[in-house]
Amino acid sequence: MNAVSGLLEGQQLAAPLKILLILTAFSLLPAIVLTTTSFVRMVVVLSFVRQGLGSPQTPPTQVIVGLAMFLSFFTMSPVVDQMKSVAYEPYSAGKMTEIEALDAGSGPLKKFMLRQTRETDLRLFYSATNTPLPATPDDVPMRLAAPAFVISELSTSFQMGVIVLLPFLVVDLAVASLLMSMGMMMVPPSTLSLPIKLLLFVLVDGWNLVAGSLLRSYT
Repeated sequence: MNAVSGLLEGQQLAAPLKILLILTAFSLLPAIVLTTTSFVRMVVVLSFVRQGLGSPQTPPTQVIVGLAMFLSFFTMSPVVDQMKSVAYEPYSAGKMTEIEALDAGSGPLKKFMLRQTRETDLRLFYSATNTPLPATPDDVPMRLAAPAFVISELSTSFQMGVIVLLPFLVVDLAVASLLMSMGMMMVPPSTLSLPIKLLLFVLVDGWNLVAGSLLRSYT
């Protein structure tokens, strides 16, 4: 108990414990970004677009991930601003301890996550842990909100992915039927469908439509 009291030093974290928490946070940062932001939806839908075009290497994976990151930064900027005003600024002014700042900063993030989380997904984890349902959204712990948010994001991104793939599927079927009717069964349909899909995607300004739909899905 004396050792714990010495580490905590009242309500302030001692330097060794603070360094340990910072190193742990940096090691978990990629997982935190993936599971608590809009990145999952962005990268999955953009991957569906690339798959629908039939060009698995174009755009490169680095470009897809980079675009998903920048779109995520854009959608998460209001949340980051709220976290800065309610947690970082009071902490830097000495009005909050580290623990109080972490608790205050998680509020806007959890509010964003719950706004995108389906009630059925949240109930799944409450029933799995035999935890009573919360009275208010503020009572939802982060350990239950995070996995429910990820499942909801995957469900939403797959729904959007299906909508994205349908026009490409129509083109593939039309090209395959045309080749069959012409007796050119030995010609791969992708040979003709790929340039057609790329041309149509460029004509309708597809990247603008996809990015706009992703951004509007969080409004």
